[in-house]
Amino acid sequence: MAKIRVFALAKELRLESRKLLETLEGLGVKVRSLASSIDETTASAVRELLAESVPEPAEPEPVAVEAAEEQPAEPAVAVAVAEAEEAEPEAAEAPAEPAILARRRRKRRGPRPPHGIDVPPVVAVLGHIDHGKTTLLDSIRNTDVTSSEHGGITQHIGASEVPTNGKRIVFLDTPGHAAFTAMRARGAQVTDIVVLVIAADDGVMLQTREAIAHARAAEVPIIVAINKIDLPDANIDRTKQQLADRGLEPEDWGGDTICVPVSALQGEGLSNLMETIHLVAEVEELWADPAAPLSGVVVESRMDASKGPLATVLIDDGTLHIGDAIICGTAAGRVRAMMNWKGEAVTEAPPGTAVEVVGLTEVPQAGDEVDGCDDVRVARARADAYREELRERELSDAARVRLESIFEQAQEGELKELNVVLKADTWGSAEALGQSLAALNAAYGEIQVKIIHSGVGPVNESDIALAVASNAIAIAYQVDPDSGARKMADQEGIEVRIYQVIYDAIDDVHKALLGLLEPVYREVLVGRAEVLETFRASRIGQAAGCRVAEGRMVRNADLTVRRGELVIYEGKLASLRRFQEDVEEVEAGMECGIAVEGFRGWRAGDLIEARITEQVPQEERHEMARSGA
Repeated sequence: MAKIRVFALAKELRLESRKLLETLEGLGVKVRSLASSIDETTASAVRELLAESVPEPAEPEPVAVEAAEEQPAEPAVAVAVAEAEEAEPEAAEAPAEPAILARRRRKRRGPRPPHGIDVPPVVAVLGHIDHGKTTLLDSIRNTDVTSSEHGGITQHIGASEVPTNGKRIVFLDTPGHAAFTAMRARGAQVTDIVVLVIAADDGVMLQTREAIAHARAAEVPIIVAINKIDLPDANIDRTKQQLADRGLEPEDWGGDTICVPVSALQGEGLSNLMETIHLVAEVEELWADPAAPLSGVVVESRMDASKGPLATVLIDDGTLHIGDAIICGTAAGRVRAMMNWKGEAVTEAPPGTAVEVVGLTEVPQAGDEVDGCDDVRVARARADAYREELRERELSDAARVRLESIFEQAQEGELKELNVVLKADTWGSAEALGQSLAALNAAYGEIQVKIIHSGVGPVNESDIALAVASNAIAIAYQVDPDSGARKMADQEGIEVRIYQVIYDAIDDVHKALLGLLEPVYREVLVGRAEVLETFRASRIGQAAGCRVAEGRMVRNADLTVRRGELVIYEGKLASLRRFQEDVEEVEAGMECGIAVEGFRGWRAGDLIEARITEQVPQEERHEMARSGA
């Protein structure tokens, strides 16, 4: 039987969506959201019931517009925030989040101002590694991003716009590797809709569950793209069952979660996915005010060798123009140039647009709030004040960590730390790698990784100086040290490690942590021998003529001499000879002469066990520690 979505029926009846929900509830029809579907029989009954009460389209009253224009000027953002705060008094107790993100969510769902315009939905593509997120976007955008990524994985957040049927969608392509949890969370929080990509042959995996948690925390609608349906072992029903088990009941199973089967490689189902995104965006009623004061958020940032600091900015409200003064955290400047996601120069960026901005004094952090400023000097002064505050805090923290290390090592003698100065090409990369390194702490217990500083751009002399003061190593991820830093590092003996793939960096630090573990030793039985006869040796008295039964006899090994079940001697193997020569070891099946200091009671038939003490390999030591052995 044909079905129709609730919001589509409301649009058909020219009725407010919420009013239709109330009507359906009064009729005993259970629906969970505006995106839910009802059967055509129910829809026909609703049409007949409401036929006489359907209002005619009303022309806007000029008086109302004039009245609105005559009202005292007040930013639409402030109005929306105030009304949202009145409606949600408990909001202050919610978990802290960047102010721009909280403001953006409340504003978009608040009352629409007179000058408000529709804006495209911002969509985050989340999911497990290798489930086809970037390939899906490549197919949608007709681009090829996957082949250009180091290691075949996406390691930055990229913003792109896709026009469909006269409308736009802004996509954020967030990485799926577990190391990028923080980036994935940020992607969910700044977006209006999450597209959760799940491979039909794999189903719901670890990072899929993490992505679901981030989307739920951001309180955004989730559309599930069940990818790789072209594979022979694809199982769509199993994937839907796993989603239902996670609380995402598929719509065709009676739930609210829209699932769209797609094949990113074959292009199958993509038009349906795009249509679904637009339908959900209609329900969200997204708008912004291009005339409002400028506000936005930094999606990503990097340092370019020729252009200097660059920031990918998603415009939330207002309009950004060439020549505008802006502030982004510790960065400020006048916009000298802007490029869209294709690299094309643009002169202005209205709400709902992502652009890369040139002209900042330094690289801002991803997630920094973007605000307009009337004077570039004021913007720089605010950025300088904030930067100075951060610098004092950072220096204070570095000194505190250094003093605590000395104190704890002096008091306990057991604390082991690996201090790290981390520099990367983007803030997203720095944040992701820093979290991955810090996560190693839970596995080792007595060893701690401390990221004493992280930043964007080449390793410089200041970074090396901090590493010297903190006895740290420097990790450069997809960046290089500058010439001054290289020279200073050589002089001071500071190790600078350079990486292109995140796995290599994590693996090397893992090995370094193993090297900091206290050595553990164990006794190992290396061989057994049988005494065949005894004879006198000129230097050490009585010796035993033996045959090695298994393993080997080793000089300086610990010996245990057994006579039947009785241990008659324990000591060191002092002399090991084969014929007339001293040797280091004798293998199984060979005969040898063995003598020990202080023991002359050998008898034919005695059994000799040889043991050596060896250090437990660090990898095995780590496994022992984790298992509690």
